[in-house]
Amino acid sequence: MLKEKVTTLLDKVLEENPSIFLIDLYVGTDNQIRIILDGDEGINLEDCMKVSRAIEFSLDREEQDFALEVTSAGATAPLVNARQYPKNIGRKLQVKTAGESFEGTLTEVTDKAITLEWKAREPKPVGKGKVTVEKKQEVPFSDIEEAKVKLIF
Repeated sequence: MLKEKVTTLLDKVLEENPSIFLIDLYVGTDNQIRIILDGDEGINLEDCMKVSRAIEFSLDREEQDFALEVTSAGATAPLVNARQYPKNIGRKLQVKTAGESFEGTLTEVTDKAITLEWKAREPKPVGKGKVTVEKKQEVPFSDIEEAKVKLIF
């Protein structure tokens, strides 16, 4: 019952703020509510506070005690929603599929797939030594098992 109330309230506040979207909603048996959000241009503390207040002030603590945590997805969290990819164009991603793993710069996002580009050293077609080649791979969203942004310091 609490999860249904929270979902309804969350849907309403996200409808009022269309650039923010839900990554995960967890309501535990101990009434621990955890909401993870992201945004088309990222998410900031004010966005989290706005969602937190909209939910907290609409629930009655006299009726049901609860703990509420509203956070952003985090820099090292896997990308789980297709809406998370466009804001990461130009960044390096590590993408795992069923049979392969790719690490490259995200250069394009469509409705169905992402495109990664990277440079690799391969043996020369003729003779000894290696040559640097440009690689490009389109990966359908349906094939992605895990994708993470690689942080470069």
